[in-house]
Formats: sequence, structure tokens, C-alpha cells
Amino acid sequence: MRKSKYLFVFIMLLAISLASGIFTKIYRSLEEGKQNYAPLQVLTSFYPVYIVALNVTGDCEGVSLANLSEPQTGCMHDYQLTPQDMIKLSRADLFLVNGGGIENFLTDAGEAYPQLAIVEAGGGLELLREEKGFQEENAQEGHHPEELHSHGEENAHAWMDTKLYGKMVQNIAAALGSADPGNQEMYQRNADQYCKQIQGLTSQFEELRELAEGEPVVILHEAYAYTARELGMENLYCMNLDEERQISASETAEIMSLIKEHGVKFVFAEELYGRDLGTALEADTGVKVCYLDTMVRGNYEKDSYLAAVQKNIDVLRSILDSAK
Repeated sequence: MRKSKYLFVFIMLLAISLASGIFTKIYRSLEEGKQNYAPLQVLTSFYPVYIVALNVTGDCEGVSLANLSEPQTGCMHDYQLTPQDMIKLSRADLFLVNGGGIENFLTDAGEAYPQLAIVEAGGGLELLREEKGFQEENAQEGHHPEELHSHGEENAHAWMDTKLYGKMVQNIAAALGSADPGNQEMYQRNADQYCKQIQGLTSQFEELRELAEGEPVVILHEAYAYTARELGMENLYCMNLDEERQISASETAEIMSLIKEHGVKFVFAEELYGRDLGTALEADTGVKVCYLDTMVRGNYEKDSYLAAVQKNIDVLRSILDSAK
């Protein structure tokens, strides 16, 4: 009886030992699998860049995509990195940014994480220069609007031009393919498919250009300099309105005088910051104000850029048609 008891205990201990060994082996195998399957951690700086990366990565396995700022943050000119941002940066393998000076925190990020690969989506693009006010002397001398104020800093809102946006898509596809060669073909295929959709928007701008080319325009946000250029319009005056920019009565009077003097029919403005001035300009001069989306805010849906540009095109078409 005692021998049977000892035998039973021995068998139980042996079974426990074997089970423990099996489970330990399984656990180690799973852990090794996790280490061998480390997803590519891709981080984007802000909304327009994130939407590009979202379309290029698509359903590609082994990619983790996150955005540094909240989708309603807006432009990044005065953005300050938070402790949470630094944690995101520390985990990233690839940091995709717009470039052109819009992310003024890049120096700090690069110094804090020297091993982090930072790629500018706008790299290699011919960006406009920031335009401030009206250069009547240059305009009278016949300079092309793209040449005015060339002494200034770069205007980084390249995504507002559909042709440049397509190039940004290809730049990001190349960056992802370089960081993750195993999925390079998929990234390129996704990018090409997205660019075909963007081309449909470009074609619509080319149609609108027939109505707008050569027309003088006043813009109340520097992002619309790209819209004006794509339409072939003369960018006569630029005021970059935002939450910190306060416009004086003398400036308002100057713009009104300019509109009347040069027969300006159109003003491009942002709803959030340009509505008050736009209303005043319409009342005093009869100019038509187009309230357009700068596409720095929105939801995280893949087609959000396409939808926003289409809405801008619809607004532009309506106002240009009514002015014929």
C-alpha cells in the first residue's frame, strides 16, 4: 500500500516536471517569436503626413503607424514636444515629417534620439516662399507671382498643391520601402493607387484653371498660395491669419483699397480665422470670399484628404462660375 502511494507521488511529480518543461519551452518559443516579429514602428508628425502614410501602408502586416499630434492640432509651427511625445519618439523606427521648417522641434528630436530615422515628405520639392503683404513695385514690373518675396522663408504647405502632394506620397513610399524592404512592393503599389485618385483632383484643378488663370487674388492664409498657383492666379496679397495674428484697422483699410484698385474678384480665406475679415471685405468691396480647408485637421479616415480637396474644388467651381 505504501509502495503504491510512493509510486503515485512519483508519477505526479514526473508529470508536473514534464508539463513544466513543456510550458517553459512553449513560452520561450513565443517570446523568441515576438522578438523575431518586431513590427516597424512608424510615427508621423501631424495630420497631412499621417494621411499619406495611412494610405501607403494600407493593410501591410508588420507595421505600426501612429501620429505625434492630435488630429485637430493644426499647423506645427509653434508646437512644443510633450513628455508623451518623447515616449512616442523613443519607440519609433521611422519618423515621417512634412519638412520645410514647419516642424520647428526637429532639432530637439534629432538631438534626443540620434538613431531615429527622420524623413521629410517634402524633400526635394520646389516650395514657394512665404509672402508677406503686397509688393506693388514688383507687380508693376511684371514679375510672376511665384517670384515675389523670394527672399523669405519657405512656405511648407505643399500638400495644398495636388501635384506636389502626389510627390509627397511617392517620397513616403520610398522611405517606407527603404526601412522595410520586405514590403517595398506593397508600399509602392499602394502609393501608385493613391496617386491615381489624386490625379483625378489634379484634372479638376486643370479645368478650373481655364476660369481662374491670370485673375488677381488676395489670400488670408499662406497655405492658399499653393491653391492660387495651381489655378494660375496672381497672388496679389498674402496675410497669414491664425490664432495669434491680430489685424489692425489700417491693414483692413489697405486690403480694401487694394481690392478696389486692382479689381480683385476673389479672396481665399480660412473659416476658423478669416470669417470676420472676409465678411467685412465682402460688405465693403463686393469681393467673393472662398472659405477653403487648409487640411491640417480632420478625422483619421484614408479618404479624408481626397474629400477635403474635393470640397475645396466644389467651392472654387461655384464661385468661379458665378463670376463669369
